[in-house]
Amino acid sequence: MTRLLPLLALILPAACVSAEPPASIPSHEVADYQAPAIQQLTATTIREYEAPEADQGVAVDRTYFYPVDNSVIGKYRLDTGELTARFAAPGKGLLRHMNSCKTEGARLRCANSNYSLTPMGSSVEYFDTATMSHESSHSLGMMDEGSLTWIDDLGGGYIAGFAHYGGNGGLAFKDATFASVVTFDKDWRRTGGWLFPQSAIDRMAPYAASGGAIGPDGLLYILGHDRPELYVLAKPSMGPVMLHVATIALEAEGQAFSWAADGSRTVYTIDRRRGKVRAIDLPAVGLAAQEMQRFR
Repeated sequence: MTRLLPLLALILPAACVSAEPPASIPSHEVADYQAPAIQQLTATTIREYEAPEADQGVAVDRTYFYPVDNSVIGKYRLDTGELTARFAAPGKGLLRHMNSCKTEGARLRCANSNYSLTPMGSSVEYFDTATMSHESSHSLGMMDEGSLTWIDDLGGGYIAGFAHYGGNGGLAFKDATFASVVTFDKDWRRTGGWLFPQSAIDRMAPYAASGGAIGPDGLLYILGHDRPELYVLAKPSMGPVMLHVATIALEAEGQAFSWAADGSRTVYTIDRRRGKVRAIDLPAVGLAAQEMQRFR
């Protein structure tokens, strides 16, 4: 054994010397991430309707559009703009703040909250579009995510927007930066979610996304509270924060909107100050970076 010690002393130092890493392995020192440039685009208004209920949002199917005003929903023909029916419940009652609705077959699915009260509580309300009567309700109760503002379909379940506010209706310890997007399964069990990019938060604060829906291109489109611009967001390939792809100038002052039922790039929006619903064609939006992914 003692004869091997000198030999080991010669061998071990050489074996412990680490080789230089191959040139193909990048350095551990990397530059900070730079988000892709936000595309600046403009939409085109193609039609306008009178609708005094157009205060919080509008839903649409192939024949009718449905403007929403807290506890009131109108039903108008798309071809003539004629009012054919209306649902109305007492203001500031069981239905306090229906913000957005989406057609789901022969019914409307609406996001409702107790805004501007706290603690925040939310529910999902269903209406029969033939009779414009209330059909059923699913209460989400009080959620840390905030106040429910919009819902869309995703992967057999739902994707929904929740708002926090920096002023009226907000919490002292959670401002608009705490707004988020959450996914649920068909039984309203949470399955995931994302934060909004700071560039979108800055444009929507002190409010949050009043309207949101996934477009025919698989990207998420959101409208804030009052600015005449639509924000296009992509799912990130890594991490919890969505990516801001584009901002589209359009003739709408925030609030909830709906995609046309024909699968086109037409959205229906509202002008709450003038009591109008507008059909607007949106330009195509491309993905400028590999880390940007579609939601579906």
